[in-house]
Amino acid sequence: MSFFEILRFAVRGVTANKLRSALTMLGVLIGVGAVILLVAVGNGSARQIADRIAALGTNTLTVQSAARGGSSNTAITVQIAEALQDPVLAPDVKSVSPVVSTSATITYQGSDHSVQQFVGTYPSYFAASNTPVGTGAAFTAEDLAQGRRVVLIGTTVAEELFAGTDPLGEQVTVGGALFTVIGILDEKSSASGFQDVNDVAVAPLTAVQQALTGYGAVNSVIVEAAGTDRVNDVQAQVATILDQRLKVSGNDSSTPYRIQNAAQLLETQTETANTFTVLLGAVAGISLLVGGIGITNIMLVTVTERTREIGIRKALGAPRRVILTQFLAEATMLSLIGGGLGVAAALIGSQFSIVGIKPVIVPSSIALALGVSVAIGLFFGSVPASRAAGLRPIDALRYE
Repeated sequence: MSFFEILRFAVRGVTANKLRSALTMLGVLIGVGAVILLVAVGNGSARQIADRIAALGTNTLTVQSAARGGSSNTAITVQIAEALQDPVLAPDVKSVSPVVSTSATITYQGSDHSVQQFVGTYPSYFAASNTPVGTGAAFTAEDLAQGRRVVLIGTTVAEELFAGTDPLGEQVTVGGALFTVIGILDEKSSASGFQDVNDVAVAPLTAVQQALTGYGAVNSVIVEAAGTDRVNDVQAQVATILDQRLKVSGNDSSTPYRIQNAAQLLETQTETANTFTVLLGAVAGISLLVGGIGITNIMLVTVTERTREIGIRKALGAPRRVILTQFLAEATMLSLIGGGLGVAAALIGSQFSIVGIKPVIVPSSIALALGVSVAIGLFFGSVPASRAAGLRPIDALRYE
C-alpha cells in the first residue's frame, strides 16, 4: 500500500466520527498550546528580568548600608562615596554617584502629582544608571556645586502635570522649594507591572539635600567600572576602601555595607528564570500526556467499531503491517492536526500579556512540542494499532 493510500484511509478514519476526532485533537491542542505558551511566559519573565538588570548597567556596582538607621559610624555619607573614586586605591572606578531618594509631591499651577522616587545625585548618574535624557539637558557639575534647584522629570510626571504644555523652563514646587524643569528623561519600558519606572524626578544631590532630605547618609552609591571586565576588580577595590573608612577589621563576621554586582545578579536571576521556564514546560507537558491517553482511548474505541472491517481486509489478504500502519497513521494525524492548532493558539495567545508578562515564543519549543505530539500519536496509537493488526480474520468477521 502506497503512502497516499495510507493517508487516504487515515483521513477517512479520522472524518468518520468528526465529533470524537475533534475532542481528541482538542486534548492535544491544549497540551501543545500550554507547553509553548508557558515556556514563552517563562522566557518572557527571564527577558524582563534581564532587561531590568541591564537597565542598571552591567558594569555598575550598587553600594548600600547594611544597617537600617544605623549609627553614624556605619552610615555611608557623601564623603565616603567620593573616597571610592581614589585613583590609587581604586584605579578601575570610572565614576561614583551618591544617591538620595525620597517620595515627594510635585505641584504645578495647582496640579499635584506624587512621585515615589525624587532622586538627588551627581551628573555621572545618568550614564552609570543607563538613564538617558530625551529632551532638554542634564544638570552639570556646576549646578551640583552651586546647589541649583533644577530637575529632570520622567515621562509619566510630564504627562500628569504638563499635558499639552512644554515642561522645559517651567517651575514646579517640591517640598515648598521651587525647581526649574530642564529636561525630560527618555521613556523606559516597565519591566514590572508593579512600579512605573517613568514616574521619577532627578535633581542635583545638593539641592535635594537642602530642600527635602537633609544632610545625612545617602541611600546608595552607584559605582561605574571602567569596563565590564573590571567589575569584579572594582568590587574588591571598593570593599577595601569601605573597610578602611568604616573601620571594619578582618575579624568581623559581617560588614556594615552591601555591594550588589549587577553582572552577578544578572547571571543568578537568569539561572533562576531558566529553571522556572523548565518547570513551567514540565507542568504543561503533563497535559500532553493526558492528550496521549485520550488518543489511546479513542483509537481503542475506533478499533472496536471497525472490527468487522479489519476482518474483511485481512480475509482479502491485507498483511499485518498494512493494518498496523493505517491505525498508526490515524493516531499520528490526530496528534499532528491537534498539535498544529495548538501552535496557532499559542502564537495568538503570545500577543497578549499574561500576569503582567509579555510572552516571548521560543522557536525550539514549537519544534519540540510538535515533535512530542507526533511521538505521542505514534506511541499511544501503537497499542490500539497492534490490537487491530493482531486480530484473527475469523474472530473479526464473527464480531457483533
